[in-house]
Parts: sequence; structure tokens; C-alpha cells
Amino acid sequence: MRIAIFGSGGVGGYFGARLAQAGEDVTFIARGEHLQALRNSGLEVDSIDGDFVVHPVKATADPSQVSPVDLVIVAVKTWQVPDAARAMKPMLATASSVLPLENGVDASSQLAAELGSAPVLGGLCKIVSFIVGPGHIRHTGFEPSVVFGELDNRRSERVERIQRAFATAGVNATIAADIQVALWTKFLFISSFSGVGAITGESAGKIRTHPETRALLQRAMTEVYAVAQARGIRLPADSVEKALASVDGLPDEATSSMQRDIAAGRASELESQNGAVVRRAREAGVEVPTHESIYNALRPLELKAREPRRA
Repeated sequence: MRIAIFGSGGVGGYFGARLAQAGEDVTFIARGEHLQALRNSGLEVDSIDGDFVVHPVKATADPSQVSPVDLVIVAVKTWQVPDAARAMKPMLATASSVLPLENGVDASSQLAAELGSAPVLGGLCKIVSFIVGPGHIRHTGFEPSVVFGELDNRRSERVERIQRAFATAGVNATIAADIQVALWTKFLFISSFSGVGAITGESAGKIRTHPETRALLQRAMTEVYAVAQARGIRLPADSVEKALASVDGLPDEATSSMQRDIAAGRASELESQNGAVVRRAREAGVEVPTHESIYNALRPLELKAREPRRA
């Protein structure tokens, strides 16, 4: 397959590297020092599943220089999705597919608003990975996996083809029986873990072992479950228990990308995680005091991070 990775950080870089290593025709959309390192030295991946290097690497900052591809994997930050959708149009042909792997539950609708619904799939991933330097990705937690599907849940030839490509690359890939249930299952986990991590400044090991922070995390997860139910998303009854078990399975030092961004004073995914819980709860008439407190505590930091930088 001809594949473009739009957003070549921890998520896009890892999955793109695995696909390229397996022989797929992969082009990375990147910029700055990261782009130069990809072009000059390839992509280095440190992984708990074994380190590897992909070299040479096809990479560019200009999507208009990429001829139409079969698949675009979108792995930018959530607030960058609309701009990414506009920029990727030159890479799309009639039969192209667009697979978002963002956190939250907004990416598919944002992409469809710009591109139309035909090319857009629903998708998510499970991995702890991040950039440690230009051209260098580190995978530290979870068995890397992707879950995706048509927005109407039909099992199409294109999703089966994408699944085969991931499987050949050694990535656990699942076609969702219900993509909205899959997205909200991840949303329940990531919005709660990100928010509690960001306000406490603690990693997974401390959050899950301190009774107070574990209880806070569980309350946050229970609130997302209630919002999902009120919106007609039929999450399994044991969703909170499974999400807590996922936190228990993380390395002690694991943190979320949102937590790391907030700690570093960078713009984060607060609006698409805890902010999105609060907005959807209000629409559904559900009380979410834990997420409201997290959101209200962190929003001043988010606004400060988004202020124009002075020369």
C-alpha cells in the first residue's frame, strides 16, 4: 500500500516505522529538525518489543509533493486535525482512506467536515510512545495496537486490506464491531488518566497505588461511562474495571502526552479530553464534577500555553 503518515511523532512515527519495515510504501509528513533527521539518518525506534532503524526514509514537509496514496494515517494532536485535513487534500484520490488515531472522539467528524465522509474511517490506538529527539521514537508501554472501522460499522474490503497491512507489520489490528463503542472505551481511559495525571503531576505507579488518587481516577472514569450511556453509547458494564486494569498494567513511570505537554508549558489536548467530557455531559444533562474540577484547574495553564509568543 501507498501510505502517508500525517504527524510523525510518537504515534505516527512508531506505526509508520513498523509499516515501512514490513515493506509498505510509507511517506512521513514531518517538519523541522525531525524531518531533517528522517531524511539524513532514517527513523530510530527504541521499543520494549525490540529496537530497530528504518533507513532510508521517505519524508517531506509538503503534502502537495506526495502523489495520491491509498491510506493517510492521521496522528497529529487533536487541535491540529482540521488544518491537517485541509493540507492532506492533494494526497487523496477517489479511493483513498483516512484513518485518524487521535485521542478523544472528535477526529472523524472533523475530518469528514473538510473531506466529506467517504474517505474517513474511525480509529484509535493503544501505545505509550514519544519523540526523544529528532528522528528518534521511544515505545515504553502497552502492546501497540490499532482499532478501526467504517463509521457505519460495515465490514468493507478497505478495512480488511488495512488490517492485513498492519498484521504483516506485526501490529495487533482489530476491525471494530462498533467503532463508537471502541472510541468511547479509549476516551473513558485516556481522558481520566490524562486529567488525573496532569493535576497531580504523578505517573501511573503513584496514581494507582495511592488510595486517594486511585479513587479520583475511578470517579473520573465512572463519569465518562455515565455520559456515554446517556448519549446512547452502549459501553460494556465492566468498562471502568477494565480501564483501571489498563492503568495497573502501565509501567510505573508512564504518563500521558497531555500530562507531559501541560507540564512543559505546551498546548495540550485538554479541550478534546476533559473539556470534551464536560461539554458532552452538559448536552446530555449528566453531572461530571470530577472532570469539571480537572478542566477548570488546568484551563488557565492551557490558555497561557496558547498565548502568542513574544519575540
